[in-house]
Amino acid sequence: MTDIADLIEPLVAFRRDIHAHPELGFCEHRTAGRIAEQLRALGLEVHEGIGRTGVVGVLRNGTSSRNIGLRADMDALPIHEQTNLPYASTTPGTFHGCGHDGHVAMLLGAAQHLARSRHFDGTVNFFFQPAEEGQGGAREMVNEGLFERFPCDRVFGLHNWPDLPAGTIATRPGPIMGAADKFEIRLKGRGGHAAIPQDTPDAIFAAAALVQQLNAIVSRRIAPTASAVLSITQIHGGHTHNVIPELVTVSGTVRTFDPAVQDRIEDSIRQIVAGVALAGELTATVDYQRYYPATINDAEAAQEALDAAATVGVAQLAPDPAFTSEDFAFMLQACKGAYIWLGQAKVEGSAPLHNPHYDFNDDVLELGIRLHVALAERHLALGD
Repeated sequence: MTDIADLIEPLVAFRRDIHAHPELGFCEHRTAGRIAEQLRALGLEVHEGIGRTGVVGVLRNGTSSRNIGLRADMDALPIHEQTNLPYASTTPGTFHGCGHDGHVAMLLGAAQHLARSRHFDGTVNFFFQPAEEGQGGAREMVNEGLFERFPCDRVFGLHNWPDLPAGTIATRPGPIMGAADKFEIRLKGRGGHAAIPQDTPDAIFAAAALVQQLNAIVSRRIAPTASAVLSITQIHGGHTHNVIPELVTVSGTVRTFDPAVQDRIEDSIRQIVAGVALAGELTATVDYQRYYPATINDAEAAQEALDAAATVGVAQLAPDPAFTSEDFAFMLQACKGAYIWLGQAKVEGSAPLHNPHYDFNDDVLELGIRLHVALAERHLALGD
């Protein structure tokens, strides 16, 4: 690969500008506009408004019908930044706390390099995706015909990973990120005076029993050889000390890799809620939503990614998947590909993703660019 050192300084400035002006999912109008402007300046074919605010850049070279997709997410999080950096967010309560600003800069750098080197034969599709953070921007793009309009033999998504040291690249065949489900349970009684509990079905008491039973699902209803997480994250009910509330809500999340395990947990939640409601003389509803499926890498694509990674950095087979979720899963359901982790930890104890003190490590920009380029050049190799 020819030198890309001249690209880094302007891309760091670009990344920090995006960091200072973060935008939430499906609101990435400034970010998308800046990306489209840069892609047009490179001479790429540019398509905007895909998946509402997504951008696709298309770069063709040679005569081959082969094609590849490279994806970067571009939305920020609803978190108040606490880094005190000179380029910190100028939008209170909105923050690039997951490194999507860095992902955009790396993919844009790959487009810049490939546009001038032309060391490939085929088509590279650069997917700048909105709304990864819980809103399913990838699903929106796929549903709008992403892969019909921009066919891909393979699609790859790259995400920075603070759990790995800078310079390390990891992926694995099969599951790499978990399915994400969320639930809200509503327990409803009549409400009444706290001094006369015998006359009032107690939703607080029922919620306490419910939490204990839900937390036993994984240990008692799921095989020890399977993997799953169920976490209760919210309990709301009551407004004063001497009233038994009419309504209590219990909410949480479930993370799995196997649809059969996912089914078993949802069924168990519904059974337990029904039993608690019956015992407490309450009515109950369960709102259970499966919003992101598990991210499942194609085995051949994962090996292709590891082979490319070995040419630019330290490549390693990830031993275990992560229970965090990723909407790149929707792209992998529609096209063979792989999701890849790029180590970015400077020192042990670096701030994790979604932490108010997090910042993308600009030192790994070059490695991320080189990996994107290696994926494209290997899959679209000249002379094949």
